[in-house]
Amino acid sequence: MAFDCLHQIEKPTRYLGGELGSITKDLAQVDLRFALAFPDTYEVGMSHLGLAILYHILNEQDGVAAERVYAPWPDMEAVLRQSGTSLTSLENQLPLGEFHIVGFTLQYELSYTNILNMLDLAGIPRRRSARDASHPLVIVGGPCAFNPEPLAEFIDCALIGDGEEAVLELVAAVRAARQAGEDRPALLERLSCIDGVYVPSLFQVDYHTDGTIKSIVPQRTDYSRVRRRFLADLETAPYPTTPIVPFMNTVHNRVAMEIARGCTRGCRFCQAGYIYRPVRERSPEKITELLEQALANTGYEEISLLSLSTGDYSCIEPLLKGLMDRFVQQKVAVSLPSLRVGSLSEEAMEQIKKVRKTGFTLAPEAGSERMRQVINKGITEEDLLLATQTAFTLGWRLIKLYFMLGLPTETDADLAAIVDLAARVKKSGRGTGGADVNVAVSTFVPKPHTPFQWEPQLDLDETRRRLTLLRNGLAAKKLRMKWHDPPLSFMEGVFARGDRRLATVLEKAVDLGCRLDGWREHFKFDLWQQAFSDCQIDPTWYLRRRGDDEILPWEHIDCGIAPEFLRAERDKAVAGAPTPDCRNHPCSQCGACDFDQVRMRFSTATLLPATEVIEPLPIPAEERFRYRLLLHRDGRTRFVSHLEYISVLERAARRAKLPLRYSAGFHPAPKFSYSDALPTGVASDAELLDLELFAELPPDSVQQALSRQLPEGMTVRSCVQVPSSTPSPSASIAHAVYRVTLPPGTQLPAERLADFLRMETLLVTLPRKEQTIDIRRDVVDLHCDGDTLLVSLRKGGPFRLLTWLLEFDETQARSFEVRKIAVVLHPEADTTLGTSNN
Repeated sequence: MAFDCLHQIEKPTRYLGGELGSITKDLAQVDLRFALAFPDTYEVGMSHLGLAILYHILNEQDGVAAERVYAPWPDMEAVLRQSGTSLTSLENQLPLGEFHIVGFTLQYELSYTNILNMLDLAGIPRRRSARDASHPLVIVGGPCAFNPEPLAEFIDCALIGDGEEAVLELVAAVRAARQAGEDRPALLERLSCIDGVYVPSLFQVDYHTDGTIKSIVPQRTDYSRVRRRFLADLETAPYPTTPIVPFMNTVHNRVAMEIARGCTRGCRFCQAGYIYRPVRERSPEKITELLEQALANTGYEEISLLSLSTGDYSCIEPLLKGLMDRFVQQKVAVSLPSLRVGSLSEEAMEQIKKVRKTGFTLAPEAGSERMRQVINKGITEEDLLLATQTAFTLGWRLIKLYFMLGLPTETDADLAAIVDLAARVKKSGRGTGGADVNVAVSTFVPKPHTPFQWEPQLDLDETRRRLTLLRNGLAAKKLRMKWHDPPLSFMEGVFARGDRRLATVLEKAVDLGCRLDGWREHFKFDLWQQAFSDCQIDPTWYLRRRGDDEILPWEHIDCGIAPEFLRAERDKAVAGAPTPDCRNHPCSQCGACDFDQVRMRFSTATLLPATEVIEPLPIPAEERFRYRLLLHRDGRTRFVSHLEYISVLERAARRAKLPLRYSAGFHPAPKFSYSDALPTGVASDAELLDLELFAELPPDSVQQALSRQLPEGMTVRSCVQVPSSTPSPSASIAHAVYRVTLPPGTQLPAERLADFLRMETLLVTLPRKEQTIDIRRDVVDLHCDGDTLLVSLRKGGPFRLLTWLLEFDETQARSFEVRKIAVVLHPEADTTLGTSNN
């Protein structure tokens, strides 16, 4: 994707590539090209650990190039369609259709339209029946692949379960098939021999006249069920210690560490708790070793410890203490996803808050004790209130509570219990210096391979009624509530338990303009309703209760849990009977373990002694040493916004192990000071930056250390030590000089230039903002020589001036080649960094 279109794009860093940690191979030296496609935007996809793991596993293979591609935002999609340009990868800008394998991860049902749209933008036929050996093999994986049937007409195969080992077997099979010259049917037969690979074309689905499934008939007797792949040991599993560090701030912008996979709790609504059984834990020693490497290679300031139930990790307290002992002086915070009530002690919570309190989220799921028994949550109100009181006492001021609405057997009394419980949580913070509670509510969606897979989902009217009850009840208690939009949950439910007949609806919805459905501002429920109507399919039929003897669309997908166990759990839910946690109770006989390779693996090791923190000798706290740097920005880094630029520099300084001074307060940050924001898309030879250290270093050492950690296109040109009293970079600059290269054939009339220079003020109205500004006030000098325009500005960029001078719109002006070539400093600052006055 060429950079010359990025001036038209709202967030160019979604499409830049070239980030620290990314891998770009010479395509002439590889024989298999694998596109890791995430059917959502860059900032969402870059937060997904699973894709990062596969990226590094594949790129470690000789002859294999794995590259990333994400769903474009509508502004980029419009540019691609208008120009007839294909969707391309970030690494080599390779069109998606030129890969041998395109692998989509299925994390959310409302991303399915993005898959079809990405295939369209790549010129790849949507339906597998229209593709042949000349087209990429289209595969999917991830949790939604445990019911791949709504996508069965579009995909060649699905990888069910853990992918770390299976993806290498799949790649080896595709390479062998290519060497043998096999056609697509022969390749699919070869792939079907890999454990965990589901080939939809090898199963025939027939239906009764009432719409239920009559039969799912395998085309081979030895291929009647596809059992998930299972990674036996997380301790030795691959983990990317040199992860990609994005330019932009992504949804989860930190080092993510999976400390355990699987869960033993058995919450009856939770699909992940069943499809990822049994539990496998990493040891504290391995976790610490991997985190030390990842932090050193990224410069991140936060660690997130991931698992389905992080607080249940066997060594959570020694792990947290060990991590804080090692990283507290580096101002690295530790965050945990939503916690199970009662899983963290006061001592563990004390560890978490040492650097910064990163948020405290609890998920009781239901308000009444009866409902928690139904879903097998296994917590009491007393446990919850003790945990929240402890958190408030330790200094947390906001607690987030997650609940589900519409769970099986729920009544209005259970909804009232949610309001009452949230109010009690707020009351538990009285006398602690302030306490607030946010309540988040989502609609229950019955998922495949859970005890509730047969249960109905609420219709839209009933969902809205119950939400209104909750909203009014919580508002009366002065509690804030956020909720998942009912139509979004409705669509999630349809596709979660859908079948192959939804293919026509998906195609129709995409044709009507549906995409990015997971983003509220882009979700168009009216178009979805039209698609269902045009295809003569009633979506509510998919939300109904399923019959006990009914063939489910995913019946031939074996998640490792015995169907009899799921039925028994559903019956126990109705009776309000719990199933004990098999972590510390007898085996529940779910069928997941073979007690040899497939078994629970808990960590019992103790944490290794903390390594010595290498830092300069202690100095008085008031000592500070200030350095002023002059930076160069060019290439792709000119599209990095100012806030993103700040993150890039701060993380580079952390990787360089500079003795940074930090601000005090709730969120300590390195003490950096920047000049005014450089307009996006503008190159620069003269960006000023001040940073403070707590130990004195030679300026050339600071320059070299930081330069080594900066991305391509960004360098430190010079560095000097300055007095602490020196004005900040923005206060030091009298004006900046920009060089604008006018496009061929563009004329700037001399009289228009002269008219501008004669004016004392020139008021223009900004489009869309309804704001009037004076564009003459900050222009110090203006000179045109042929196709080169030199503009000296006190602040801001030259684009609004160019728009007026040339009578262009601002989008056209932003396509010009513009470079900041110098800054002129005020007299009191002009000796601090002479090279800034080029």
